[in-house]
Amino acid sequence: MTTLGWVTILVFLICVIAMTRPLGGFLKRVLEGEKHFLAKILGPVERGIYRLAGIKAQTEQSWSQYAFAVIFFKIACFLGVYSLLRLQGYLPLNPNGMAGISPDLAYNTAISFLTNTNWQSYSGETTMSHLSQMLAFTAQNFVSAAAGIAIAAAVIRGFARRTTATIGNFWADLVRVTLYVLLPACVVLTVFFVAEGVPQTFKGAVSVLTVEGAHQTIALGPVASQEAIKMLGTNGGGFFNTNSAHPFENPNALTNFVQMLCIFALGAGLTNMFGRMVGKERQGWAIFAAMAALFVVGTGVLYWSEAHANPIFASLGIDPTLGNLEGKETRFGAVGSALFAAVTTDASCGAVNAMHESFLPLGGMIPLINMMLGEVIFGGVGSGLYGFLLFAIIAVFMAGLMVGRTPEYLGKKIEAREIKMTMLAVLCLPLVMLGFTALAVVVPSGLSALSATGPHGFTEALYAYTSAAANNGSAFSGLTANSFWNLTLGIGMMIGRFFVIIPVLAIAGSMAAKKMAPPTSGTFPTDNGLFIGLVIGVILIVGGLTFLPALALGPIVEHLEMLRGTLF
Repeated sequence: MTTLGWVTILVFLICVIAMTRPLGGFLKRVLEGEKHFLAKILGPVERGIYRLAGIKAQTEQSWSQYAFAVIFFKIACFLGVYSLLRLQGYLPLNPNGMAGISPDLAYNTAISFLTNTNWQSYSGETTMSHLSQMLAFTAQNFVSAAAGIAIAAAVIRGFARRTTATIGNFWADLVRVTLYVLLPACVVLTVFFVAEGVPQTFKGAVSVLTVEGAHQTIALGPVASQEAIKMLGTNGGGFFNTNSAHPFENPNALTNFVQMLCIFALGAGLTNMFGRMVGKERQGWAIFAAMAALFVVGTGVLYWSEAHANPIFASLGIDPTLGNLEGKETRFGAVGSALFAAVTTDASCGAVNAMHESFLPLGGMIPLINMMLGEVIFGGVGSGLYGFLLFAIIAVFMAGLMVGRTPEYLGKKIEAREIKMTMLAVLCLPLVMLGFTALAVVVPSGLSALSATGPHGFTEALYAYTSAAANNGSAFSGLTANSFWNLTLGIGMMIGRFFVIIPVLAIAGSMAAKKMAPPTSGTFPTDNGLFIGLVIGVILIVGGLTFLPALALGPIVEHLEMLRGTLF
């Protein structure tokens, strides 16, 4: 560990804090239909889209109508992406002559991108045409991210409104986020990435002569535009197989830092939007503080782990203080890789600039824990916020039980319906993560895809299903997905997305219909340090009780075996 490494982490956190309030204010104005500087320029485009699509932006929806619109939209996206991937061999913008992909891979990939997971069981540069990369993947990166933010806005309206049956209009929210937030920001980011050396071209692969005299094929394509929305929308799906470890996706330390900021930007901004929409910015900052505290602790442990080499190296005469550089790009080093791994798994992005399987056992455990907690640390765009609110509901419910009062959050009583929906959303994730892992490590088709045995192989399987259910998309690098994995991971991604979305929208509808109770001397405050500590405690206790046995079978026992000199 170095002073420069800790300063890098501190500067990153300061930048995130500085972005939060401006982004929160802009997001609120966009999603509430208020005036903002882009409305004068793009307002006619928005109204034109409404006319062409037959959208009545002023007509609001109940929670069930909102949920139905989300599901209908996602089904349409699945059919479109699946068809395009199967037929890409017959379609244009295919300079490298890529054939259509198999049904199970097309199914897995379509589910992956429409759920904002972006799990990739393929090598993008050798499997997908330029049309698939743009129309299937980049387009889904926009609309899946926009849908997540729209759902978060609907949930916030449920807490902010009183005695109403509606929580907004999904189609209007989707259009506004895409048009005013994601597109303009990605245009700027694309120009920046191109300036830093990221390719943006319709040309196919080129063959070059290396200094050794050999011929090497270099893949090219519209990389920069996909890279921009991949990070800003916390999608994570890379143009190249090695993702942000590839120099064409992430050329230098500056692009690495900017990419990490992009991953956290909207998730952090949504916390401030929450405070503004409920009329108390302190509520948003309380959520931000809890997320930031979890982020700092996790990043610190991860950096500490990767700043030390495997102790077995000491017996070979290698200085262990040099750090663990296996699977990392030297242009990023231990701190750049550790910070990126923490950010991408906190925010359910899934982009990677290092191979997580090469991390030391405890270093690889932190990304796992980040995902197991349910994207609550700034989270995916939208999903992080409403995932955190589920734990906030549990926290105030527990606080109410302890003092013998009906629990309230933001003046709304938390009753049996909200708790039932909360538990349904919270429990579906471990069901997928642990259930499918248990299946995969006992059936031949599951075991055959693993590259390692023992606790490391178990962690490989656990990481895959955790990444799928948490809609993260990063992998432990050693897994070779087959039909069994493509099918089960696809199911895990759907459950992890929609079995959370529908209950939280039901909670939003229930809360919107309630009256706002004025605070009294007995009201539990939810904007101070006590509440922040309580929510963090609930998150860690729920996560610990649920996942500690599985972690003990994987990274924890692997760490103990490593200290004894055993490798897997």
